[in-house]
Amino acid sequence: MNILIVTPHFYPENFRINDFAVEFQKRGHNISVITAIPDYPSGKYYKGYGIIKKSRELYNGIKIYRAPLIPRGSGSNFRLALNYLSYVLGAIFTSLFLLSKRIDIIFVFESSPITVGLPAIFIKKIKQIPICFWVLDLWPESVVSAGNLKSGLIQSMLNPIVKFIYKHSDRILVSSKGFIKSIEEKGIKKDKIQFFPQWAEPLFKPIKSNNYLLGEIPKSSFKIVFAGNIGEAQDFPSILNAAKILKDTSRIHWIILGNGSKLKWVNEKIDEYGLKNNFHLLGSFPLEKMPEFYSNADAMLFSLKDEYIFSITIPAKVQSYLACGKPILAMINGASSKLINSAEAGLTCSAEDSVGLSNNILKMSKMSSNEIKKMGENSINCYKKYFDREMLFKKAEDIFHQTINSYKNKIK
Repeated sequence: MNILIVTPHFYPENFRINDFAVEFQKRGHNISVITAIPDYPSGKYYKGYGIIKKSRELYNGIKIYRAPLIPRGSGSNFRLALNYLSYVLGAIFTSLFLLSKRIDIIFVFESSPITVGLPAIFIKKIKQIPICFWVLDLWPESVVSAGNLKSGLIQSMLNPIVKFIYKHSDRILVSSKGFIKSIEEKGIKKDKIQFFPQWAEPLFKPIKSNNYLLGEIPKSSFKIVFAGNIGEAQDFPSILNAAKILKDTSRIHWIILGNGSKLKWVNEKIDEYGLKNNFHLLGSFPLEKMPEFYSNADAMLFSLKDEYIFSITIPAKVQSYLACGKPILAMINGASSKLINSAEAGLTCSAEDSVGLSNNILKMSKMSSNEIKKMGENSINCYKKYFDREMLFKKAEDIFHQTINSYKNKIK
């Protein structure tokens, strides 16, 4: 198959779509990608990239076409809006250079925003080819929750755009079953929607590392590792409150790997709460380093705010944690909590429950090595059952073939 991937994020940014594209290229498919100049999560263009610099790139045999865009900067609502709009316009312009090429199907990786589907629809109309749209971020719910935008006006403005994109997609994949109801409410038939969860890249697996990457943090301490975006959705106020409750328990150390819009605020609160001795911001690292960091952790931390959209979401980091065979400490409602509890892969409490999180940390820190090991084994078994990479890639190939054949029969 000749597959065109439309995504706002691609190599050298770290997203699941990188692994997907490389694997499908290895399987003999011809992959091209329309993406943007990389600027996530720093909000600035990566070194060596620009409007003209590296606008065309080859990565593991994959042809990359980079659309110009306005970088997200500090991540304010205004800058994000400019970033999203400029990607749509830039990607439509960039797509003009691909119209002479053979494309069998367009695969949209919608990590956010949903407007990434608009350039795909432009290409579809000209080339007469189907779109397979993978929803990882449910709009308008997620943008309303993440941005603390409670006004119904925002939803009423976004809903027509969302409906338009879903209507013009030939197959809609959802990373969480909880998304299906919202999409159906936009007038989409259920038989057009299919559950397709995320997986973990092959490098995420249990390893024994000879490198201790956690600096001056004592090896004998109980080490809780958080990896990912330090943003509004991740509810760092509650994480820090839990750390404040436990700050006199010197054995417990918090290790934060990542960057994001709340980083400065978190630093200020560490000083205010007197947490410098046991709350550590180590910064961002390449994806390849993550399994080594995880191997040095006693437990992995996962949290999201008390919002409906987050209760029906299973973010990609959960699969990475499970695949590495690590117990999970989760402060979350809904689907992710049910998954972890049913698999007995960790301890959970309600979203924004700092006391519950601190109690679970104390409980886990006092468990025997065999109890911790059993939780880790349960994590791996859960991953293999629901998120196995090989199984999901075979499923994706089947979905693409079916979508192409259905579209051909439809336009005959």
